Amino acid sequence: MEVILKEDVSKLGSRGDVVKVAEGYGRNYLLPKKLAIEATPANRAVIEQMKASAVRRLAHEKGNAEALGKQLASVELSFTRKSGDHDQLFGSVTSADIARELEHKGFDIDRRKILLEEPLKHVGDFNVLIKLHRDVIVPVKVTVQKDAVAEEAGAAAGEESGAEA
Repeated sequence: MEVILKEDVSKLGSRGDVVKVAEGYGRNYLLPKKLAIEATPANRAVIEQMKASAVRRLAHEKGNAEALGKQLASVELSFTRKSGDHDQLFGSVTSADIARELEHKGFDIDRRKILLEEPLKHVGDFNVLIKLHRDVIVPVKVTVQKDAVAEEAGAAAGEESGAEA
């Protein structure tokens, strides 16, 4: 039996593909779960229209993502955090922190689109990738600095303990 896949099915095909499957698999699994429809001439025409509209929509989304990417490429984010010895942060800078800072700068980016393997836990400069579209990934410069107030307080405490001795 030939069916047209409405969704991606692992080890079978992706959305819009016309595939041959066993009668039982098609009638008992794919069709009832609405993962596929029968490959009739009318359904083939409908799927072709859906593919064409999906291509147009993806092209439009990619164009918007590229325009946003050009704007994001010049953005630099700066975070000030308390840190301890060896520039290790107390806490970290997470993708949610980066998304919040981008929102303050006028960019509405979902935190799940920020490709951060693990939170930033050291002072320094980092390039964080943001996936705006499956074909558009933009690096954003993130700088994490020491909190100067905490550093001065630590130095003052060190001087006081030295004066007592």
